[in-house]
This record gives sequence, structure tokens and C-alpha cells, in this order.
Amino acid sequence: MTPAHNAAAGKTDAPLDEMTRRVARAAVRALWQELALYPKPGLVSLHDAGAHDDMNADTFIRSLFALSRFFGDIAKAGATGAAFETLRVLGIRAERAMLTATRGVNTHRGAIFALGLLCAAVARTVAAREAPSDGMLRKVLLAQWGADLASLRPAAGSASHGAQAEHRHGATGARGEALHGFPSVFEVALPALREALARGCDIRHAKLSAFFALLAHVDDTNVLHRGGASGLAFVRRVAREFRASGDVYSPDALMRAEAIHRAFIARQLSPGGCADLLAAALFVHHVQHMLR
Repeated sequence: MTPAHNAAAGKTDAPLDEMTRRVARAAVRALWQELALYPKPGLVSLHDAGAHDDMNADTFIRSLFALSRFFGDIAKAGATGAAFETLRVLGIRAERAMLTATRGVNTHRGAIFALGLLCAAVARTVAAREAPSDGMLRKVLLAQWGADLASLRPAAGSASHGAQAEHRHGATGARGEALHGFPSVFEVALPALREALARGCDIRHAKLSAFFALLAHVDDTNVLHRGGASGLAFVRRVAREFRASGDVYSPDALMRAEAIHRAFIARQLSPGGCADLLAAALFVHHVQHMLR
């Protein structure tokens, strides 16, 4: 792999830089598309703040601007086969920039982790002159950083929602997803998204189908933190009922989804883990079309 910077010549590797910029733009676009989706039960959108009183769309937009450069840095590190520790340090820097921009509100910590790893995997795959297919991205991710992911554990005494949910409920959250090559992205969200698009749905309905597929499947640590096991059971039940009643293909799909949104707000349920996985699926969808 040609290094990103040739010290002797003092020249930047333009193809690498352009590729990693495109990957970073795809990551930010995916986060924007996730934010813009409405109705999205319990979550912040351009329409309302969902089940949150500490953040709104403006908070997320400030975070997006702060994160834009870091996805490029992570992609460039991934392209050159950087060690997991390098990716981790870049991720910590991104989190700090996010928290500064949002005045301490955690808008995108899970997304930084998931999209950061996928940015690195995409860049590594393309740098190796391979197509970023589902199978190849998962293979590269696990071959390159799987051993480090397997040894990753929440810091002792961590107050994060994910760490608490893992301790109380055995849900491994974002770490478990990454360790298994993001099965909820590649085996749940992307198939639902692709099926909806293939059946003629617009992108809004396709994103909604992918989101409800995730709600029906994922042990969302944010839901477990706010609602416990009963909250998670409620989320899964209503999501499965939505899908069984026609999913996004029925004429009243948006009305039913909005009613579920209100029910989540009433119960203070916010499936932020599913939101991160939806953004990850949208990112993969974008890069597969952009870099093919």
C-alpha cells in the first residue's frame, strides 16, 4: 500500500485522499439521513426530539459538523492497515469533538464506533482493490481487527448505557455487533432496505422498513437502560406487529409508525442503538453504490 504521505517527495497520495474523503462524506450523509427520517419511534428527528429532553435536531447537526473530519482520518488509517489502537485513539478524539460541539450531550458515541470501524473496513477493502461487498467488508473487518474486538471490554465501573446493559442484561451492544461483523447491519437492516427499494419504495419508506426490522431484532442497550427487559419486549412486540401488518407496504404505514412513535415517547423509550445500526446500513448502501 502506498503511504498517504511520501516524505521524500513531499507529495500527498491524491487517490488515497480522494477515496477517504468520499468514504467520510458517505458516513456523514448516512448520519444525516438517519436524523432526517420521521417517524422514527422514540428518536430525535427534524420533526421533534422524540423521547429526549436533553437534545434535539440542532444538537445532532452540531455533532455532524464536528465529526466530519474524523471519519476521513479513520478511513485513511484503515486504508493503511493501522492497528486497532490507532483507530481507538481517533475514535476518542472524535468523541471529544462531539461532546465539545454538543456541550456534553452524547449524540453519536455508538455511531462513531460502528461507522468508524466500517469506514476503516471500506477503505482497507478498496485500498486492496477489492469490491466493498457485504461479505468482503465483514471479512476484512474481522481479519484486520477481530482479535482486538474480541479482547475489548467495557472499562471497569463504566457509566455508559452499553456497559450497564451488558452487566445487567447480558446485552453486548455495539461491541458484540462489531465482534460478529455487524450481523444486524448485513443480515437485518440491509436486506430490509434493499427489498423495499426493489419493490419500488422511496428512500423514506425503505429506511423505515430497515429501522423496524432492527427494532424487531436488536437487544438495544439504550432501550434496556431506559425501560429494562419489559421495555425491550414492548419495542420488539410492536415492531413485529408493524411488520406483520404490512410493514411499509400498507397505505397507512406512516400513520401506524407515527402512533408507535408517540407510544415510545409516552414510555420514554429511545432505541438509539437501532439508530446507529440504521446509519451503518445506510453508509454501507451508499459506499457500495459510490465505489463500485
